[in-house]
Amino acid sequence: MTIRVLMTRKIPQWTAAMDVSILPRLSQLLIELRNLANHQPGYISGETLRNIDDRNEYLVISTWKSREAWEGWLANQKRVETESQVDALMGTSTTYKVYSYD
Repeated sequence: MTIRVLMTRKIPQWTAAMDVSILPRLSQLLIELRNLANHQPGYISGETLRNIDDRNEYLVISTWKSREAWEGWLANQKRVETESQVDALMGTSTTYKVYSYD
């Protein structure tokens, strides 16, 4: 069953105010994650959106052939390492929500 995963990343206001230089590095890491996902079995597509009203919030929407494919991606060691860098840079953890087509 095809699923979609919504990942939310939000830079806390205090982090954004203290260091605007994190945005280029954040962008680089998000691109790296997308490139890695492109080679993951079961990955269909993805997009990264930035909130118009809150420029510190990002939404990543990815589509997978199955929940098992998504879980394989979650376990991918390179993804874990890169995601850890994203979370450290942002000062907060990424949140995930998995949806199915009913």
